[in-house]
Amino acid sequence: MLNKNTICLWYDGTAEEAARFYAATFPDSAVGRVMRAPGDYPSGQQGDVLTVEFTVLGIPCLGLNGGPEFKHSEAFSFQVSTEDQAETDRLWNAIVGHGGQESACGWCKDKWGLSWQITPRALMEAITDPDAQAAKRAFDAMMTMGKIDIAAIEAARRG
Repeated sequence: MLNKNTICLWYDGTAEEAARFYAATFPDSAVGRVMRAPGDYPSGQQGDVLTVEFTVLGIPCLGLNGGPEFKHSEAFSFQVSTEDQAETDRLWNAIVGHGGQESACGWCKDKWGLSWQITPRALMEAITDPDAQAAKRAFDAMMTMGKIDIAAIEAARRG
């Protein structure tokens, strides 16, 4: 990778599986070079996949098979802006339906514990509406949701 800045994500032996899932799920995503360990290391052996270069929505990432010591948390997430309900549903369902779990307000976790915010543009427009009451209604509606329902957000925004 020749990128000046790359996000390094820690996995417990599943970096390649995760990278392939992301590449198949998100546009402008791909798996690049897979590097195998040239020698034994604390959580693996010579020849095991050590790192995987990949992109998610154009963002360069490196998956490191570092072992079980560190886990992903909500302190880091990918926020994915979606155009409509169909795209929102497709991405949310792909993540949750592939061993992930639902959370609140458009957040979910993939099967590796990485957090994703599946955020329709309509939601961001609604909660930043110049009409403070419309923005609050949309925000209050969002607070009751797991996956974002654009029609319900727009209805709340209108009052």
